[in-house]
Amino acid sequence: MANQSPFFIGLRTVIYAAPDITRAKQWYQDALGIQPYFDEPYYVGFNVGGFELGLDPNAGTGGAGGATAYWAVNNADEALERLLGSGATMSNPVSDVGGGIRVATVMDPFGNRLGIIENPHFDATTSK
Repeated sequence: MANQSPFFIGLRTVIYAAPDITRAKQWYQDALGIQPYFDEPYYVGFNVGGFELGLDPNAGTGGAGGATAYWAVNNADEALERLLGSGATMSNPVSDVGGGIRVATVMDPFGNRLGIIENPHFDATTSK
């Protein structure tokens, strides 16, 4: 396994700042089309294809200055339209970055950058 780190197993959790966790939880439920698996006043967690998208009201500031996590999708255009239709705002439209890989970013209503990636070299439905 030449591409496996002896230290890092892989992406497990991305935590977004959510000062209004009730509103953020509803937005992500609508945008993702799923319910959280963990739902407490101090943290809400969604299982997205075996990875966790977490909302934390005490995470401080998120947004444009932070890192961008790219979530795998099967169709970048459809995923972007769903996010925009849910109230996200365009940051970067879908663009081909080479090798058939297509990416886009949006800003969620809470100031967090959310990335999507369509990568034919990886199966978007599994973590392998």
